Amino acid sequence: MGAVGVSAALRRLAEDPGFWTGAVPPSADHRELRVPFPVAGGYGLVLDVDPATGERALGLREPASTEPVPLGTHLPGRPAPAALRWWELDLCARVIALADPTLPHPGLVMALLSPFAPPTDDDDAAEVAAVRAAAYRSLRRDVPVPAGPEQDPLPIFTADRWWPRPSPLVLGEAAIADLTRPATERVEVRGGRRFPRDGLAALVRAASARLAREHRRRCYAGALPLARRIAATGDLGAVGTLLAVLTEAGCDHPTVLDALSEPIVEIEAWWMVETLAGAAPGTLLRRRM
Repeated sequence: MGAVGVSAALRRLAEDPGFWTGAVPPSADHRELRVPFPVAGGYGLVLDVDPATGERALGLREPASTEPVPLGTHLPGRPAPAALRWWELDLCARVIALADPTLPHPGLVMALLSPFAPPTDDDDAAEVAAVRAAAYRSLRRDVPVPAGPEQDPLPIFTADRWWPRPSPLVLGEAAIADLTRPATERVEVRGGRRFPRDGLAALVRAASARLAREHRRRCYAGALPLARRIAATGDLGAVGTLLAVLTEAGCDHPTVLDALSEPIVEIEAWWMVETLAGAAPGTLLRRRM
C-alpha cells in the first residue's frame, strides 16, 4: 500500500474552521470522504469523514484486505472513543509524515485522528495538549497578500490595525485551547469482541520497526553524531548546522528539511532530531516540559 496524497476535497475541508470546531461548514463539499493513511508493512489507517455532521470513523486496513476493520467512531460533542493509545497515534503520525512530504508531524494527521486517542491516566496531559496544539497551528490556508492602498496612507493610518493582513492560520488560539482541553469522558472500545487487537498490534510493530531504522539511512550518516548531541542536550541552537550537514549529504526529503528550517517550530524540530538520532519519540518534549 503506497503513499496516497491528501485529496483536494480534504484540503478544502481542513481549511474550514467550522469543521474543526463542530459547526457545519457552509462552504465545504458535503460529500463523504475516505482518507487512507498507509503506515507500514501493508498496514494503514483509514478515516471516513462526513463533513455535514462532523462524524469521523476510523478503521484499520490490513495487508490484502479490501475494507478496513472498524476501530471507532467520533461525533462532535460526544465522548471520544479510545481506539488508539496516544503513543500509538504519535508513532503512526511520524511514520506517515516520513512517507508523505505533504503531511508534516504533527500536522493534519494528528489533528484529524487525535479524537481517537484521548489521553489516559498513563499520559502526560500537558505533553498531549502541546503536540495537539502544534498540529492545529500547522493548519494553514493560502491567503493572498493584499495589494494595499493605491498610495501610501497618511502617517496617522500607518499602524497595522488600519491595514491588517489576513491570517493564514485556520484556527485562532482560543479555538485551539478549546480543542486541546483534556477530555472529561472517553469510551473504551478496545475491549470489544470485534476490536482488531491483533491487527492493531501488528500495525504498531511495523510502524515501530519502520521508525527505528530511519536514522540508519546512508544520507543521514553524517548527521547522526550531531543529532545525538542535540537530543542529549535539548539545545536546538545547532539545528541550522544539522540542516546544512543533511543538505550537503544530498538529503532532499521535504519533511526532514522543512522540520529543521526557519522559522523553527520546536515540536517539529524535536521530532525530526529524535528521528535522526534514533531516540525514543517524545524525548525532547519531555525534557523541555
